[in-house]
This record gives sequence, C-alpha cells and structure tokens, in this order.
Amino acid sequence: MGLDTRAQLFNQDSLELISRQFSFTEGPAVNKKGDVYFTDQPNNKIWKYSTDGHLSLFKDSAGRANGLYFNDRGQLLACADEKNEIWLISSSGKVTVLLSNVDGKKLNGPNDLWADSKGGIYFTDPYYPRDYWTRKKQEIEGQKVYYLPPGKGKKPVVAADDVTKPNGIVGSPDGKYLYVADIERNKTYRYTIEPNGTLSAQKLIIDKGSDGMTLDNEGNIYLTGKGVFIYSPAGVLIGHIEVNEPWTANVCFGGKDRTDLFITASTAIYRLPMRTKGVD
Repeated sequence: MGLDTRAQLFNQDSLELISRQFSFTEGPAVNKKGDVYFTDQPNNKIWKYSTDGHLSLFKDSAGRANGLYFNDRGQLLACADEKNEIWLISSSGKVTVLLSNVDGKKLNGPNDLWADSKGGIYFTDPYYPRDYWTRKKQEIEGQKVYYLPPGKGKKPVVAADDVTKPNGIVGSPDGKYLYVADIERNKTYRYTIEPNGTLSAQKLIIDKGSDGMTLDNEGNIYLTGKGVFIYSPAGVLIGHIEVNEPWTANVCFGGKDRTDLFITASTAIYRLPMRTKGVD
C-alpha cells in the first residue's frame, strides 16, 4: 500500500533530539499539565520532561517499569516488570501495588496499559523472559489482554485471548474502542468496549503490529517499530516519521497544548511538533 501524503501532519526536519543518555527508553505518558514521563527500563528509572523543557529523574528503583499511563485522576500507572505487577505511583513517588498475581499465578510481564474513565485498567501481558527474573517459564498459559475493574481488591478478567503476543494498547477517548497491537502476528486490532469492561468484535484495522501506540484527535493511529507509522482511522498509511535509531519503542502526545509528539527510541527521546493534537 502506497503512502497517502495528503495529511501532512508534520515536518520531518523538525524532529528534535531531547536527550541520549539512556539504555532503552519506553512507556511515555502525559499528565494533565502536559509533562511527559518515560522509562529507562534497563536502568530501572522513570524520567520526567516538563513543559518548560526541563529533564529530571522522577523515580529510581522503578520496578523495571515499562508502559506508563496517567488515569483520569492524574495518577501514574505503571507496568512494573520486575515482579510482574501493576503499580500506582503518587506524585511523590510512593508506590501502591494494584495487582501482583492472577489466582496466585504470576503474570507473564505486564507491558502496556490504558485506563478508562471509570478507573478500570486494560493491560497487555506478553511473555518476554528477563534475566532479572528468578522463574524460567510462564505460570499463566497464553498471552492475553486483561481488564482490572475499578475498586479495591477487584480481580482482573481476561478481556481478550484471541491474540498471540499483545503489546501496544490504547483506547479511544469516548471509551468505545480499544486498539491492541499483536506484535507476533504483525497486526493491530480494534475491539468494542462493552459496558461491563469486556471486549467484543475483534476487527483487523491495520496489517501491522507495534510496540507502543497512541491516537490523535482526528482518530489517526500511531504505531512504532522502524520509526513511527501514522494510519488514518480507516487503516490507511498517511505518514511515516523517520527516526534514525535501531528501534522506536513508543509514542505519546505532550506539551501544554498536546501538539508535540514524544518518541522513545532506543537510547534516546525525541520531540516532534505536530499539526494535530493528542487525546491521551
């Protein structure tokens, strides 16, 4: 499929390197102010890039956090890969473990997550063996998408098991749809979110997988890998951001007006002004 360039959402020459001082950047997430938080997973840290351009260390000993997301209450959620947990991290860095197992079994390794307006959390649970784990095999069969309902002590439910290795995940701002990238099948699917939080009607939307993903306010879908691929809501490729790094892991919109795309790529983080706005 050829590139439909009518969109012109960005200028490639405006891609700006913020910093290259990390081992592997992941999981960018934006708070209400527009500050962007991201992880350096091998170094076990979470960093913050503020709207005034200041880069600072937010949290050390960060549970080998991977994907991050700010919920509607402004709380930072993290896929804490060290012990396969879901964390809530306060603004001062205090950790509350929201989920540590499913029926006594360790999760494979929560990877990416998205919170709905009710406070429920969708997360992907692929299996990527880590050298810092003591266990050497999966305790849960299959690699699935889970939903953790809001409320203390709630048990996670399997939201989707019709995927092979789910990775990037994001929901639409109206709460109607959830997008899930299956990195092993190299496909991205759209699900309908039911009132009880379950998912239905898996639909192949893009013939490509992704590590991380985000949406803009026009409904365009941003996938990562070799740079950033931008698809229309109908799944047509309308843009490609070249990032001269071995791997582009994830993206999110940030800045005061949510018009800057932040890109975590290998040992670096980049910023690109866009002619559209983010929704996350």
